[in-house]
Amino acid sequence: MSDPRLAQWARVMAEYSVEIRPGDKVFIHTAPAATPLVLELVREILQRGGYPQYLIDLPGVSEVFFHYASDEQLKIEPPLMKKVVEEFDVRIHIRAETNTKALSNVDPHKMSLYTAAQHPTMETFMRRQAAGELRWCVTQFPTEACAQDADMSLREYEEFVLGACLIDHPDPVASWKEVSAKQQKLVDWLRGKQRVQVKGPNCELTVGIDGRTFINADGKRNFPDGEIFTGPEETVTEGWVKFTYPAIYVGREVEGAELEFKGGRVVKAGAKKGEDFLIKMLDTDAGARTLGEFAIGTNAGIQKFTRNILFDEKIGGTIHMAVGAGYPDTGSKNVSAVHWDLICDTRDGTQITVDGVPFYRSGEFLVK
Repeated sequence: MSDPRLAQWARVMAEYSVEIRPGDKVFIHTAPAATPLVLELVREILQRGGYPQYLIDLPGVSEVFFHYASDEQLKIEPPLMKKVVEEFDVRIHIRAETNTKALSNVDPHKMSLYTAAQHPTMETFMRRQAAGELRWCVTQFPTEACAQDADMSLREYEEFVLGACLIDHPDPVASWKEVSAKQQKLVDWLRGKQRVQVKGPNCELTVGIDGRTFINADGKRNFPDGEIFTGPEETVTEGWVKFTYPAIYVGREVEGAELEFKGGRVVKAGAKKGEDFLIKMLDTDAGARTLGEFAIGTNAGIQKFTRNILFDEKIGGTIHMAVGAGYPDTGSKNVSAVHWDLICDTRDGTQITVDGVPFYRSGEFLVK
């Protein structure tokens, strides 16, 4: 992709999303396909006084790793990412997959061991980002592979991505600040509430939010963004949910995932496709069967499912839940190496009440 809007994209991320400051050590994790955006971002970071470092994932390396790595090698905590999470001020991940199915046939046992090994790094990341010591942002560079997953041409997908990021707006930073202000009203209304109940064709669920904080996801950590989320009480979640979209995690796809909760934990799980993988991930560690996140997607500009969680979890008119690690700044105490977002459409009459008060119906908020 070669587009003059790339400079605007980099500026918005550096200025608004992660707020680069003089002296910041900035880690960029990406792939070769994203080079045009990386060059613009490095320029922005340097001009703002930051110090950029990079990790470039070469195509095919992960496939070789999972094919040949022994169980002992899979259990090693990744030392480079450990250092980044412990010492850097800013972490930027620019996703740019050229083969989104590269890990589709990896043995779930190997994936589980590898994921579990990252548990300490995940804990450090969660703690430092909650304390404001580590600012971070994830974005998606358009590639042919992602366009194919979304059933779009590359040009169509590029326009979709830039549109979702509000890059075409005269002042994208001002536009994201407007999004932030609108969502903050919802977050403020939810403050101090205790119970969320979701009821619809694909979900009958009670989630505890007593003492928890809803976060206004407004383009700071994800770019694009558009959701409000919290970390549910760990022992309160009750009920069931059928996820209406495929659930994709570390390159593996699960269709028709269903979860049943009792006492805050998944007690029953199934899927039409990929059930073995789903259960293996839920058994990764003690926290993987507990919700670390409950969220409502708010981005009306994202309506199409693209098999990319960065966009799909923001679809206006959906909710999503993540099994595994919760963000400490929400009040979540759940710890896990897993954080897997699964999405359910609500534009089918689904209702959300909060402490008995109607809050949301069929994708529309009912409170002002």
